[in-house]
Amino acid sequence: MNKTMQQNQAEAQGVTITASPFRLPDATSTMEDALSKALDYCADKLNLEGPQASLEKVRQGDRMALEYCHYRLAQQVAEALGTLDDNVRSVSIYEFEATAEDRAFGDRLEALPIHLLVQVDRKTSALSSLVAALDRALVKEYTEMVGPRRLGHVLDVQVIDSSDVDSRRGLAALLYSLYNRPIRLWAR
Repeated sequence: MNKTMQQNQAEAQGVTITASPFRLPDATSTMEDALSKALDYCADKLNLEGPQASLEKVRQGDRMALEYCHYRLAQQVAEALGTLDDNVRSVSIYEFEATAEDRAFGDRLEALPIHLLVQVDRKTSALSSLVAALDRALVKEYTEMVGPRRLGHVLDVQVIDSSDVDSRRGLAALLYSLYNRPIRLWAR
């Protein structure tokens, strides 16, 4: 009774109609794609043969390759967060500075985790779950692609809302910093 006209015509002609199932993006496929785009971006910026060459540079710990790869990866994560959660207003990347002792003793700064500052209308557990899922997927993909490292996290996401920004509380104060202002990656 509820058959559409197309279904009736298809049955009369002996044709079956199959529609591809609609799939929401999952964290794993989103982060696979993000890492692939990051390696392409890195290869382009460093004038390398392709993503495989940039992957080798990242595996070797080349600082420029890591920075280009992680910047593009941060852009992809920012876009995913903004697309999948309507409460997200903007996503920025910020640099976590080493202490004076770290620099004096020559401790090498790790490029990971990638530090993101997410400005939202309101803080929700749904956003926290989304960030955790993306981080887990990214740890898995990064470890498989780059090599065995003991990664706990690839992302360090700090969420701030308008009350944090208005009172310049915590990392929201970085938005007004003269010397260490975050770089906006995505905005609604």
